[in-house]
Amino acid sequence: MKPPASSAFLNQHDLNQLQQKTDNMAFDLEEQEQIDALKQFWKQYGGLIIALVIAALATFGGIRGWKYYQQARAEDASALFIKLEEAGRKNDVGEIRKLGAELVDNYGSTAYGPMAALVMARTNYESGDAAAAAAQLQWAIDQAGDDETAALARLRLAGIRLDEKKFDEALKLLDGKHGESLVSLYADLRGDVFVAQGKKDEARAAYKVALEKSAPTSSYRNLVQIKLDALGQGK
Repeated sequence: MKPPASSAFLNQHDLNQLQQKTDNMAFDLEEQEQIDALKQFWKQYGGLIIALVIAALATFGGIRGWKYYQQARAEDASALFIKLEEAGRKNDVGEIRKLGAELVDNYGSTAYGPMAALVMARTNYESGDAAAAAAQLQWAIDQAGDDETAALARLRLAGIRLDEKKFDEALKLLDGKHGESLVSLYADLRGDVFVAQGKKDEARAAYKVALEKSAPTSSYRNLVQIKLDALGQGK
């Protein structure tokens, strides 16, 4: 049998084929090492990666689902509040209480819950049930997510406390945070409390603030001016 030719006697074509085979073997070996490393990595961390991916997807889906749920609740509460306003225009006390209670009980965490409590409080107060009105106003103060609703509830509750001659409670409520749009009303009611306490100087000062902060064309100014005039000039 003819011995194999040494590399010295191989022609260029044979050398190229040999080099290609060598390169392919090196590539296959490197590729296999990478595959083995990947298998080992996946074996060690694959479960954790899958768990993290599932958790991320669940969180994303949960956030989107919660936002959709909140939006749907807000839309339902809005539709119910429109009906409550219609009942208010008709002065349908029974319907106001029914719709208001539904909003407070089922949608109390939305902005419409405290607003419904304000409507029910006014209805109950005008119907002679000041205790129920006060309870609803306090609930609105505690639950309101915006300062304006809470401030309006405090103002109305302070008026009830004045009627009950609970002057200190009324003044404490009137010391609460309120926006510029309510400054005049707060000052006017504070003046009423001071008049009831016999504190004419304090009442006079409060009424002057109410006049300064009220709109020049407001008919409400006339009432405040009458109260101020009734106190006289003072010392």
